[in-house]
This record gives sequence, structure tokens and C-alpha cells, in this order.
Amino acid sequence: MENHTRKLRFAIVGTNTITDKVIAGAVQDSRFELAAVYSRTQERADAFAAKYNIPHTFTSLEEMARSPFVDAVYIASPNFLHASQSILCMRYGKHVLCEKPLASNAREAQEMIAASAKYNVTLMEAMKPTLTPNFLALRDNLYRIGTVRRYFASYCQYSSRYDKFKEGIVLNAFKPELSNGAMPDIGIYTVYPMAMLFGRPKAIKASGIILSSGTDGQGAVNFQYDDMNATILYSKIADSFLPTEIQGEDGNITLDRINIISRVTLTPRLTAIPEDLSRLTDKDEYHYEVAEFINLVQSGKRESDINSHANSLITMDIIDEVRRQLGVIFPADVL
Repeated sequence: MENHTRKLRFAIVGTNTITDKVIAGAVQDSRFELAAVYSRTQERADAFAAKYNIPHTFTSLEEMARSPFVDAVYIASPNFLHASQSILCMRYGKHVLCEKPLASNAREAQEMIAASAKYNVTLMEAMKPTLTPNFLALRDNLYRIGTVRRYFASYCQYSSRYDKFKEGIVLNAFKPELSNGAMPDIGIYTVYPMAMLFGRPKAIKASGIILSSGTDGQGAVNFQYDDMNATILYSKIADSFLPTEIQGEDGNITLDRINIISRVTLTPRLTAIPEDLSRLTDKDEYHYEVAEFINLVQSGKRESDINSHANSLITMDIIDEVRRQLGVIFPADVL
């Protein structure tokens, strides 16, 4: 059991835009302490440390994992490194908050979950929306729409890197060797909430557009459950402004966006009068994943009830099957 009276000392792996966003939310929790940063070069480590006044820098991941000044690690490196870096840190007793997707594939995710059990440390996927108050408002009111018949989610966002791709410059976002692509990057935002709310689908049928680099640019996937259907749309090569909707026999719940949920609306079938379920908060949207993770560590729990190991594994299984149907192969898939 962790000591609740002291801060949890975090090390950062991956000095990119998402890291800045997570830190902005994390510092709203008084239990968060930014203690160390790892980078492949001392120059980048020093620059990031100066930006956030971080006392310890490392260019060796193993040295950082062995450090007595670190309790937990936030991993935001390229997807293909998530599993190996997480397992290394867990081997030295560090708790791991790992960016989505948890791994390159389900096999790696299973190895990470096994390491969490072996070394008795917390492992959680940093899937932000499912831990926010507005998603919990959806979850808490789902019963009010009766038997659910359909889940629909869309996240299509034209990538700022796609113009370069069309010029012949393939940046990281479109490199299968990094386990990247539209589904692991943004499609996962539509899949994870579905897995969390409804579990594992009975059947999956995917179609999509594969780019010249070998990764997916966009896709559409239909899912069959026992008593409901689900459909997701995702893209990095076109925009969409469609909301997410859960359709029940007694009403509908609508989210303005699946990745950043600002408004939740329940519309009963009989009255058709919309009810705003949105929950106001003064916290940054990234605050909640860090707070959940710290709660788990301080409570001696290895996994979240919401962003659970099972939900992460179901999500990875779904993504693997979608990639299989589309013909997207990552080097990490080959043993």
C-alpha cells in the first residue's frame, strides 16, 4: 500500500504535444510531482527539464526505471515502444500510465498486463474521455434509454501531417513501422467507449482506405452484438462533425464529440424533449486520467474499474481484427 501523505513522483517518457497536455491536467492534482524525464538525447532531456523545472534527466531508460527518485512513469513514446518500455519500467517496480493505444497489438497488451501482475504494479491505459465527468454522466444515465439497439461514434479529423504525406514526405503518423495509423491514433477513441459500455462484439466487418505507406487513412466498421448493432467511422484524411449517439428503445443519448465531450444530451422517446446531462467542471480534461491513476496506486490497485485491463484488451483485439481485415500489418505483429 502506498503512502497517501506524499506525492507520487512521475517520470516522463516522450516529450511531445500530448505530454504537455497531460502535464497541464496533472498539475491540477496536488499529489502529482514531476520528478524526471527520459529522452534519447541529453539536449532534449535538458530542454524539457528546463521547461518544467524537472530535477532529474535520463538518457538511459533502464537507469531511469531503477531510479529511487521515481515512483511512476507516464509513457507517451511512439506506439511500437509502449510494450517494451512499460514492461521494463514495471520490472523495476514502477507504476505505468501508458498512452493509448496500450500496445501495438493484443499479444503485447497481454504481456504488459502479465507484467503488472508479476511485479504487482499499477498499469493503466491513458484513454482520456472515459474518465471524464461527462462520459460518466452518459454511463450513469444509460439505463434511462431502455434496451440499447445501436451505438454510433465518429471521429474524423484531417491530419496536419497529411499534406506532407501527399507531397511524398511520410511523417510518423502514417508509418506502420511505428505501429501508427488512423485506427490506433483516433479510431481507438470510438472503439474503447464501446468496449467499456457493451463489451466484446460477436462479429466485426471493416472497410477502409489504405495509404501507400501501408497504414490506414480511414475506415468504417460495423459490429454485431446479441441485441444491438454498432457502427464507427474514423479518418485522418477527412473531417467530420457528426456527434456520437446511443439509441435505445426508450430514448437516445447524444455526445457532441467522442474524443472531447463537452455536451451530453438525453432525449426520451415519448416526450422528445432534450435534457442536458452535461457536468460542469473547473478541471482540465486530462486531469481525470492522472487522478484515476494516482488513486489506483495509492489504493494498491493494479487496474482501473473503468479503463480496466479487460477493456484495454478487448479494444486491442478489435483493432487487431480491423487491421487484419484491412490488410494493415505492423512489424511488431511478426514475432
